[in-house]
Amino acid sequence: MVTSRIESITTFATAPPSGIGGSFWILVKVTTSDGVTGIGECYGIPFSPSIARAMVEDTFDRFIAGSRPDDIETMFRRVYSAGFTQRPDPTMMSVFSGIEMAIWDIRGKQLDRPVYDLLGGRFHERLRAYTYLYPRAVHDPSLAHLDVADVYHDPEEAATRALEYVEQGWTAVKQDPAGPYGFQGGRELSLFELDRAEANVAAIREAVGDRADILFGTHGQMTTGSAIRLARRLEQFDPLWFEEPCPPDQVAALGEVARSTTIPVSTGERLTTRQEFHEVLKAGVRIVQPDIGRSGGIWETKKIAVLTELFNAQMAPHIYCGPVAHAAAAHVAFSSPSFLIIETIQTPFHDAVINNRPLEWEDGFLLAPTGPGLGIELDEAVLAAHPASDGGRLHLEMAQTVLSSDNRATIGELEG
Repeated sequence: MVTSRIESITTFATAPPSGIGGSFWILVKVTTSDGVTGIGECYGIPFSPSIARAMVEDTFDRFIAGSRPDDIETMFRRVYSAGFTQRPDPTMMSVFSGIEMAIWDIRGKQLDRPVYDLLGGRFHERLRAYTYLYPRAVHDPSLAHLDVADVYHDPEEAATRALEYVEQGWTAVKQDPAGPYGFQGGRELSLFELDRAEANVAAIREAVGDRADILFGTHGQMTTGSAIRLARRLEQFDPLWFEEPCPPDQVAALGEVARSTTIPVSTGERLTTRQEFHEVLKAGVRIVQPDIGRSGGIWETKKIAVLTELFNAQMAPHIYCGPVAHAAAAHVAFSSPSFLIIETIQTPFHDAVINNRPLEWEDGFLLAPTGPGLGIELDEAVLAAHPASDGGRLHLEMAQTVLSSDNRATIGELEG
């Protein structure tokens, strides 16, 4: 019988050298009274690293320390109600999600079982995965000389990279060529931006044919009308989804776009808890994309996955983070019948911060971790060698510039 208590937490703020996966990661290690440790990852806390770490530590001291590892529901409700809120709060849920992941890691280690076995068992033998179209240097710095064009906005380069990924075994690729992303909310894309988006998708489809799905992202930048205009241009290329076409707080707009197009509308990376996912499912979203480091952790994300079954919808976990949240999302996906596809991100640094077997892929599919808990461990020496300091960029940022409908700037020009 397990009688241990959750005793202490250590937090880490590390900066991946490439910036891929975010400017910095907030990772945690939780230790029990009998010396068992678990690791977790908080996604996108919108504050400087030192403040984010202090938030995690304060929340742990107030609501988590002294609890039994089994008391997930109690801990969630304490944190969900913190400060007399009792409603979805992206920052608090990001803080809690990382802690909660670590506790599930502990529970798996105590029972000597992978986490997916504690969530109903492994429903899928392997997980279909997709990749963003990244410059070659992200995966191998020695190939930087080949990155002569902008893979994010140049149709020819996007098509070339998509085909290279497909030749490696990937069956789905993602891009969002309609950017940049401004802070003001929905805007009307210019004809230039609409043409560029259409040209990119056309080039990718011509290159990969029916060998791969195309996933079209937009990061919530459009008005309802603009999103509908773009969707009509893209339908001929049969993308698997049209991601977050309107700002995440515009639930009715997402529903209107979903009703206007044959392309399934997806959303979720900026939502948190089953409450917000329930609202978008009711609106007509058919693919939800929770980020497990923000959505409420492993147990809450499992509830979101179950919720999709009631709407005949599917789940495609969002991954733009480090390897801990990636592993946690995989455990939920392995146990969930409504799983569709999982985002994948892997760089040399993602592998380096894991000191045992890192996550593994085969022909574009993610293989199941087999060790107890999450199945991975952090290399704290690597984290210490790449500290994240205050004063720099947040995990992700939007352009702090009002964008007009005739804008032709690139993301780099606005953020550089």
